[in-house]
Amino acid sequence: MRRLLLLAPLLLLTVSGCGVLQSSEGEATDAARAVARSAGERLRSQRPRTAEEVGYSASGIDGVEVLRVKGASTHDGDGVEVTVRASGSAYNKLFDPEPVTVLRCFAIRVSPKSKWHEDPRDVDCPDGPRPTFSPPPAPPRLPYEELQAKLPRVPEGGRVDEAEVRRAVAALDLDAAIRTEVKAAGGRVGVLLSLEADGYGPQDCLLGRVSPGATEEWVPSRVQRMRGEGGCTIENALRRMPPPH
Repeated sequence: MRRLLLLAPLLLLTVSGCGVLQSSEGEATDAARAVARSAGERLRSQRPRTAEEVGYSASGIDGVEVLRVKGASTHDGDGVEVTVRASGSAYNKLFDPEPVTVLRCFAIRVSPKSKWHEDPRDVDCPDGPRPTFSPPPAPPRLPYEELQAKLPRVPEGGRVDEAEVRRAVAALDLDAAIRTEVKAAGGRVGVLLSLEADGYGPQDCLLGRVSPGATEEWVPSRVQRMRGEGGCTIENALRRMPPPH
């Protein structure tokens, strides 16, 4: 009988003969890994980003501390590796008098090659101060009101002067990052103000058109500003696309 009593705790450590039950510390480590995995899923994106941008995004995720960032950009080589520290807790009342909490470090790969729900790699926590990251610069504002005020109004039956429209656009004193295009066709003049696109999200652009009896300014819909949709083109400024259905 005494031998059976001694074997009872050992039997509790097996699950249907499939292996030994995990300790509370192991379960707590798995919980910390799940936090890091969730952070990796939030960082996952096909949009190209620098290591600084990834680090800044990671530093805003609750539950993880960013300890190190390696790599140049998400689309360079193996991408960006972010080392984070996360905590996890577990409690098994059969073996532990109190909940067990651990701090563990994991390396998260941020790259278009990384797989969804990819497990972060267990790593040693690096020494040294935590890095800091600056927010990415905000893109310049496209001057909707200013363009509206500057573009000429031509009366019905009048003639649109392309040179006058070009002077109006030049007078906007635009940021160097804003690309401008002016084109005349069919008795009207189109204007395109746009920012460089990354090919993954909608492009920022502003269109204008000066016609006899009508001067218009508008921002195409998000769908039309996606890659390949033709919303941010001078042709759309000259011949406005119908709204998407």
